[in-house]
Amino acid sequence: MAIPKFDPKELEVVEEVRGFYNAPPTPIYKFPVTPKEAYIAAYKGSPVWQITGLEQIMFAPAVNPDNIARAFCIDGTKTPPQDGLVPDMFGIEWEFVRKVGGSMVRPGKPYLSDANEWYEKIVWPDIDKWDWEGAAKANESYLSDTKFNVCWFLNGWYERLISFMEFENAAFALIDDDQKQAVKDLFDKLSDLYIRIFDKYLTYFPKIDGFCIHDDWGSQKETFFSPATAEEMIVPYMKRVTDYLHERGKFCDLHSCGQALKQIPNFIKAGWDSWSGQAMNDTHKIYELYGDKILLGVLPEMFDPAKLSEEEQRAKAREYADKFCRPDKPSIFGFYGSPVLTPAYREELYKQSRINYGK
Repeated sequence: MAIPKFDPKELEVVEEVRGFYNAPPTPIYKFPVTPKEAYIAAYKGSPVWQITGLEQIMFAPAVNPDNIARAFCIDGTKTPPQDGLVPDMFGIEWEFVRKVGGSMVRPGKPYLSDANEWYEKIVWPDIDKWDWEGAAKANESYLSDTKFNVCWFLNGWYERLISFMEFENAAFALIDDDQKQAVKDLFDKLSDLYIRIFDKYLTYFPKIDGFCIHDDWGSQKETFFSPATAEEMIVPYMKRVTDYLHERGKFCDLHSCGQALKQIPNFIKAGWDSWSGQAMNDTHKIYELYGDKILLGVLPEMFDPAKLSEEEQRAKAREYADKFCRPDKPSIFGFYGSPVLTPAYREELYKQSRINYGK
């Protein structure tokens, strides 16, 4: 797609949408292309403006039991979080903790004490019995024609292993010679299952443009396991799924929390198109090292909007754009930097990124 040159008339606000987490309303400008087209252009290496997240529709349908169990249904059903113990697609029970706004498996009684037990104990879900027709009908008007529809999929490979074994046992199973082959076999069968689920998604929700798949690999300070362990134990099974989605013409975003600098080469080997790191990551350094190989969410310099004038905020937006909105090495705006997206910063970032990307 040819990138049109910036026209100041684009800054006309045509509507406002609700901001994230009680933030001010977000202005929608007179864009030269649809947000969906802009998002796809970014993935293809020719951004129109710096993607900030307003261009997408998040989708996590209630037809997938994991989304009910994790209290993470984002679809046309408007299914609220459920109290009590709620089973996921494997029958593992999760509990929603309202005080923290998330769900977890109750600790102390892991379903598997050894990875080798999975061959006999795990009951695989019969996804053909899920109400796909009903889900399609419930979401007829939810998915967008003009925004990028991204389907979120929780509980990837290591996260799924944690749900079966608890964290410490799952981490040990990745490096224990007596359990490693069982883990590989499990991950391989999980990839089979995920591909079948995604085939259903693309059949019943054909407007999906991409997938954001979760698999947390790090803590505040360090990755959970070595890059060599990840490359051997997880990457090949991820790659099977990303290869499938790419064959279907869909984009693949990895949601992986924690410190991940050492693992970025594995993200690339696994076929992910994009990744956005949290604040414990030096996203500027990661961009310099790997921004030509994977589309990265780069965080801005954080500041207190109440302490900076509008012009100072605009100057910071221009500085960010000149560093990270480069036609030869594009990026997207790191989601975790959204607190600085004031109206002034957002407008200046849009304007300067349009100018930079349109060169």
